Amino acid sequence: MLRDRARSAAILIPPLLVALWFGEPWIALVVIVVILLAAVEAFRLLSAAGHASFPTLGAVLAMVVGLGDSVRALSGGSGLLLLGAGVVLVGVAAVTRPDPREGLAAFMSTISAALYVGLLGYVDRLANAGPSIDATAPLGWLGAGRAWVLILLLAVWTYDTAAYFVGQRFGRRHFIPHISPGKTVEGTVGGLVAAVVVCAILVAAIGHSLVAGALLGLVIGCAAQAGDLVESMLKRAAGAKESGRLIPGHGGMLDRVDSFLFAAPIAFLYVIAAFH
Repeated sequence: MLRDRARSAAILIPPLLVALWFGEPWIALVVIVVILLAAVEAFRLLSAAGHASFPTLGAVLAMVVGLGDSVRALSGGSGLLLLGAGVVLVGVAAVTRPDPREGLAAFMSTISAALYVGLLGYVDRLANAGPSIDATAPLGWLGAGRAWVLILLLAVWTYDTAAYFVGQRFGRRHFIPHISPGKTVEGTVGGLVAAVVVCAILVAAIGHSLVAGALLGLVIGCAAQAGDLVESMLKRAAGAKESGRLIPGHGGMLDRVDSFLFAAPIAFLYVIAAFH
């Protein structure tokens, strides 16, 4: 398992680090590619679970949800306008199904899955709208956009890694076994503690409050766990062990970014509210 995780990291981390180093538009490019790959896998899982959908429209809509705000600024919000247009198109496609029940199911499944995967776009929103940092702080040279994204990435990775190792070593009590039997209460607590510590240190290193950083680590850890469980629920409903075979030794792209789907918007909300 550890070897599989290391191979997955060797594939995913280099492009992420390159994107972080150069900043925008490279961060947006990585995000949109990941959204597309994850959307393809999500709609494949929906189909395996017996839920009708419109995979092509859904994948496009997921990318619109993710990066729609990057389009030319409009008074009504370019992202919301594009999302509205996408929902209309999915609705038109749904009414062409001979069975209204199937059409309704396809409509709801497509919209839900697109919104779900599109949440990853908050990584790019964090890069563009993250509050200012102290340029004289130890990590101030990163700049606000890259610093906040790096904190999100490290907090989620820390949570996942610590939860895995603590769960393997000390895990006794199962945590939501009907969704993910391998997860334990001890692993969850260990992951949260690690995320809190790492996030507190990183936020202090960009010139903000240590306590506010600890709280950021807590909300990121909780959201990351929720994101992982929701993807596990999707895979269990589909009777699949992995979301795909894109990454050798660790399944698909959705398997690697599931925690970020919930952690990114929650981190964005907290950072905008607490640090502006």
